[in-house]
Amino acid sequence: MYSNDTIAAISTPPGRGGIGIVRISGPTSLQLATSFFRSQSTDQPQPNRAQFGRIVDPDNREFLDEVILTFFKSPHSYTGEDLVEISCHGSPIILSRLLEMTIERGARIAEPGEFTLRAFYNKRIDLAQALAVRDVINAQTLYQARVAVKQLEGELSSRISPSKDAIVEVIVQLESSVEFVEDDISPETLSSLSQKLREIIKTIESIAASFTFGRLVKEGFELAIVGRPNVGKSSVFNRLIGVDRAIVTELPGTTRDTLHETASIKGIPVRLIDTAGIRNTIDPVETLGIGRTRTAIADADISLVVFDASSPINHSDIELFTSVPEARRILAINKIDLSSAVNNDFANNGSEAVETAVRISALTGEGFDSLVERIFERLSGDNATERDDIMLTDARQYAAVSKALEFLESALELLQQGELEEIILLKLRGALSALGEITGETLTEDILGQIFSTFCIGK
Repeated sequence: MYSNDTIAAISTPPGRGGIGIVRISGPTSLQLATSFFRSQSTDQPQPNRAQFGRIVDPDNREFLDEVILTFFKSPHSYTGEDLVEISCHGSPIILSRLLEMTIERGARIAEPGEFTLRAFYNKRIDLAQALAVRDVINAQTLYQARVAVKQLEGELSSRISPSKDAIVEVIVQLESSVEFVEDDISPETLSSLSQKLREIIKTIESIAASFTFGRLVKEGFELAIVGRPNVGKSSVFNRLIGVDRAIVTELPGTTRDTLHETASIKGIPVRLIDTAGIRNTIDPVETLGIGRTRTAIADADISLVVFDASSPINHSDIELFTSVPEARRILAINKIDLSSAVNNDFANNGSEAVETAVRISALTGEGFDSLVERIFERLSGDNATERDDIMLTDARQYAAVSKALEFLESALELLQQGELEEIILLKLRGALSALGEITGETLTEDILGQIFSTFCIGK
């Protein structure tokens, strides 16, 4: 899968721009670049130095563009190989011709993610950091970028490493017991090993638990805004996205279909869904809209159930509120700028939710900071106080951690049952191998190829 030939690619996005970059990596990268790079200096480009010059087309000796060439000497480069980056004007024509000249002189076009793959194989980064490179590029918010940068710096690997070392210590003790001791494990040793395994399991469990929130940070979530007609759902929708996207009138039933818009809440991407008001109706179009509303409630990660503070609630309000699972609902009482008629009625219906409801005014914006914070707390759950900590954001990483937990829990159970050390060791080695999948130490080339194929070509 890994080869030491020279590869090249355009590393900037398609289209026109002020600057474009062609990246070359491999043993002949500097030789290729200097075959068409000309500067006033007669010296070869020096490592870690940017040099101004011109690109001259070797075929016709015509001047192509003024560029800046930067040379990174192996192993002190992104890929761990000799690497050259040529920064020119961001014209697609110039970039294409520059890449063509590189290919004509022996390089080949890089596969998706091949620069990062080479960095992984040359031990410049581990697999967790490589995935973080992709996440940094794909980040839509600063919060997503901050989480990805922490992984890029190796924090996830650093957090897992002590657990791997502790598993190795347990393995060494058990192997020593198998090799040198004919008797069963002493009660003291059994207690010590069991305690160590419990501590490892607790640490791995906390890492696995971070995926619930980490998945939402990476992939975003869906928030459906629901309620009966004319409670102000569309106004709340517009306030959350910051523009007048949904039509707002005083007529009930204005929204007859679901309306979608992408925004972010405290740095987490959100797909907001404005829905048709739920009520009994014989209008066939409105009935279709209400059906889609119920589908949106079923599919959404969170449903924001909106009540009208100025209007007494009815049985339909309570039925809608209770139809949404408690873990996936937030109650918002809108129009608090008007006189309130909802509190006593809501309390008289036997609901305790009014005490925790967020009171807002879509007209004035009052209460929306509290609403955003409530949504964020619901997403982060028990991790609310640790939401800036390192977290799992990748499903493959979560699967590896879950597999490691299964092996560790099985090993602990077998140890306490007095099972043969050889069987316990198999479980512990399985846990170690599973954790190694996160950093890429125990993955096959086929799986690595699938992972890096999701990267962009220039990275």
